[in-house]
Amino acid sequence: MPELLLTTVVGSYPQPDWLVDRAMLGSRLPPRTRAKEIWRVAPEQLEQAQDDATVVAIRDLERAGIDIITDGEIRRESYSNRFATALQGMDLDRPGTALDRTGHPTPVPRVVGPVRRTRPVEVRDVEFLRANTDRPIKATLPGPFTMSQQAQDDYYKDEAELAMALAVAVNEEIRALFAAGADVVQIDEPYLQARSEKARRFAIPAINRALDRVQGTTALHTCFGYAHIVHERPNGYPFLAELSETRAAQISIESAQQNVDLSVLSALKDKQLIVGVIDLSDESPVEDVDTVASRIRNALRFVDAERLILAPDCGMKYLPREKAFGKLSALAQAAARVRSELA
Repeated sequence: MPELLLTTVVGSYPQPDWLVDRAMLGSRLPPRTRAKEIWRVAPEQLEQAQDDATVVAIRDLERAGIDIITDGEIRRESYSNRFATALQGMDLDRPGTALDRTGHPTPVPRVVGPVRRTRPVEVRDVEFLRANTDRPIKATLPGPFTMSQQAQDDYYKDEAELAMALAVAVNEEIRALFAAGADVVQIDEPYLQARSEKARRFAIPAINRALDRVQGTTALHTCFGYAHIVHERPNGYPFLAELSETRAAQISIESAQQNVDLSVLSALKDKQLIVGVIDLSDESPVEDVDTVASRIRNALRFVDAERLILAPDCGMKYLPREKAFGKLSALAQAAARVRSELA
C-alpha cells in the first residue's frame, strides 16, 4: 500500500439489480424506517444473497485499485436505517414523521423510550469484510446528530438529549467494530450542513461522546446529501471549521461536484482530510485521469500530501455499477500519477 495519497470510498457501492429493485430505490428518498420491499430476494435467502453481492463489491473495489475499502453497504436500504432501526426505544410499527433535508415530510422511526443498543448491528458485516480482503477496511455508521434529525422524538422531548443517547449507542457499536477487525470506523453526519444552526447548539458534544475513548482511527463524513437526491447544493460548508473540535482523526468532505473552494480546509490543520475528487451527479461522465489528477493537485495546494486521502464525493449507491467502477478506477490511476510526481 502506498504511503501517500491513499484512496478510499465514502461507504456505499451500487447494489446489483438482482438484489434490489433499483428503480424503486432511485425513485424515493433514502428510507429512514425499514424498506424491505426493495429486496428482490426472499427473506430466507436474503442474507446469502447479500453476502454474495458484498463479495462482488469487495472485488470491484480491489480491482479498481482502492486502498481502504468498505463492504459497499450492500446490506443496507440506506446509509442510516440499518443501525437506527436496530436500537431499543424506536417504534418501527407506528413510525413518526420528520422533514428531510429538502424540506419534505418523510416517515421516520418514532422514539418512544430510552434509546439503547442491545445487540451488535454491523459486527458480522465487518467480520465478513475482514475475511474476504487483505486490504485495510473501513466500517461506516450514521452519526448521532444526523440520526437525531431523522426521528420523531416522543420520549426525550429534547433534541440534544436524544442526540447524546444516540451517541452512547454509536460509541458501543464503534468499539465492537474495531474489535471485529475494522481499521477505520467512519460516522456519517450529512445533517451538519442541512441543520447547521442546530449543529452549533449540540452536535459537537454528541459527536465527541460517540468517539469517546475509542482506540482506533475514526473518520467523520459530512456532505450535502446524495447527488441523485439533492440537486440544489451550496458551494461552501456552513459547518466545517467547527469539526476541528471533534475527536475524529479524519474529516471527509465532498468537493468535486460543486467545485468547492478548498481553502476552507485550512481550518482543519490537525486532521487528516478525505477529499472528494470524483463527481457523483447523475449527469457526470466517468472522469478522465487528467481531470481527477488536476483536482488532486488543487487539493494539495491546501493540504499536505501526508494528510490527504482521496475519495469520491459521497456514496456511490445510486450510480450504475459500470460508471461507479470506472470512476473509482480513474481515482486510483490519478492518485498513482500525482503520487509519482511527488517522489
